Amino acid sequence: MKKGILLVNLGSPESPEPKDVKKYLGEFLMDERVIDLPYVARAALVKGIILKTRPKASAAAYKKIWWDEGSPLIVISERLQNKMQKQVEYPVALAMRYGSMTIKKGLQELVDQGVEEVLLFPLYPQFAMATTETITVLAEELRQEFFPKLKIESVPAFYNKPDYIEVLSNSIKNHLKDKKYDHVLFSYHGVPERHIRKSDVTKSHCKIDKSCCTTPSKAHEFCYRHQCLEVTRLVAEKLQFKEGAFSTSFQSRLGFDPWLLPYTDRTIERLGKSGVKNMAIITPAFVSDCLETLEEIAMEGQEIFHEMGGDNYTTVPCLNDDDAFVSLLSKWINTWGAKNND
Repeated sequence: MKKGILLVNLGSPESPEPKDVKKYLGEFLMDERVIDLPYVARAALVKGIILKTRPKASAAAYKKIWWDEGSPLIVISERLQNKMQKQVEYPVALAMRYGSMTIKKGLQELVDQGVEEVLLFPLYPQFAMATTETITVLAEELRQEFFPKLKIESVPAFYNKPDYIEVLSNSIKNHLKDKKYDHVLFSYHGVPERHIRKSDVTKSHCKIDKSCCTTPSKAHEFCYRHQCLEVTRLVAEKLQFKEGAFSTSFQSRLGFDPWLLPYTDRTIERLGKSGVKNMAIITPAFVSDCLETLEEIAMEGQEIFHEMGGDNYTTVPCLNDDDAFVSLLSKWINTWGAKNND
């Protein structure tokens, strides 16, 4: 069977104009795995409130980070795809969960090249309902409806793979070289607490307390919180960060429901108030720099830190199309292809 790879990232508006941002947000937020409310309640919230107020502000934020080539997330993802294609012996296509670069188009591109077996590669180190799961579920629905003869296998979360931690740690180390920092903050995209409980395959382990994420359990395979905390632990251990000189937080909350704590903006504020003068911030839930890293963290976060009395604020870029990251993903893909040929 001819094999092919489909890389899938989040997506982006077509432009930073309010009308395109509104269209994008509408598709994104109406996903039942992003805002997991019953349809009527979700539609009332998204269409009745959010889409009447948020697009203008979000468009202004996108304009701050938009590149001449287009959306940073799209451009970076395309660079990653192109570099990987040079190291992988199978066709590599790129799709987005939301927006015009659809998963259906990506699968069709591979099928048109004679591909019969696809390795679906969600570009997320950690599992979450609103990222990995929504990609794999949609891909299976599309397969059943449009590509019934296609075989699709998905790459599981790779947050704790030693070679990934090695690449991530080396990237962080290189970017922090010669930088002043007293504290390192690992900021991950937030999710509602109920997402953690819904993803608990044991239906009893995830209590979102001080112990459940460090107590071994089958639930950890699909526990976003555990996987984020584990990345922090493994990287801090690898780079020999001192206890108390690093911490974990969660950003980008939406609405009034309880989301994972502590919140990044309040953590930055607290660190500044407590006398931390030099801090570095890392965003390991993302592999590609995007609105959340370039605007929310690099711009808004820096403003908060300086307002609270901080001096040096260093943001570490995502892995993006880093050569070591490209080589690692390509190695995994080639290993998968070779194994399946046996």
